[in-house]
Amino acid sequence: MRIAFLDSGIGGITVLREAMNRLPEENFIYYADTAHVPYGTKPREVVRQSLFQAVRELHAENIKALVIACNTATSIAVGALRSEFPFPIIGMEPAVKPAVERNLPQRKRVLVLATPLTLKESKFHDLVAKVDGETIVDTLPLPELVAYCERMEFRDRIIQPFLREKLRPYPLEQYGSIVLGCTHFPYYREHLRRIVPAHVELIDGGPGTVNRLQYILDTHGIRGGGCGHVRFMSSKRVPEETERLRQAMQLLQSLEPPELTTG
Repeated sequence: MRIAFLDSGIGGITVLREAMNRLPEENFIYYADTAHVPYGTKPREVVRQSLFQAVRELHAENIKALVIACNTATSIAVGALRSEFPFPIIGMEPAVKPAVERNLPQRKRVLVLATPLTLKESKFHDLVAKVDGETIVDTLPLPELVAYCERMEFRDRIIQPFLREKLRPYPLEQYGSIVLGCTHFPYYREHLRRIVPAHVELIDGGPGTVNRLQYILDTHGIRGGGCGHVRFMSSKRVPEETERLRQAMQLLQSLEPPELTTG
């Protein structure tokens, strides 16, 4: 039996890669709902319907656990999906809590980069309200970065000016952490690293999500039985899409390991 990872496109591969590194004794399915990408700019009910259809397909694959490798999808539907399906479902959220804990003592601010829908949802606002008593958290929606990523656009001459313009209103010297609150955004870690001051940490929620996955596998007694094999699926059901997913995985494997893992 396999562990499934679900995202609208190639973003969740950043979480899958973390799981592959730490759970080499598992087999995986990666499902990209590319017929409905992006999630982050669509009405929540449209995204919810797309998610349920995708998870029904994965259920038919006899998976043993599912990781919703998308902050937007988690915020919209993880509770409803858990009520509907029998296997463990692990969601994810922007790594706001560890970022705030790190930066409060230094009186530094935290900037959360995410999709518009993630930032609108009550799940995100509840999270911030719970941990940000000093109101040090700012947000910046970057739906364009998801679109760039899905087009496999990583050229410096395109991405660097875009990021500089978006970050221009923010006094970056006042920030201690930038939270990559969308699974697409770790693809641009090195682009950001060349823009933000050296003291600013870049944090994403992937490692913490895999920590939770490991815990669930152990507590349910379903860990192991594989060899690290990955099967790619796409809601578009065309060979070009699965090949693009493989290319995205190869790109991630060529990047240096993240400078900071947290969860």
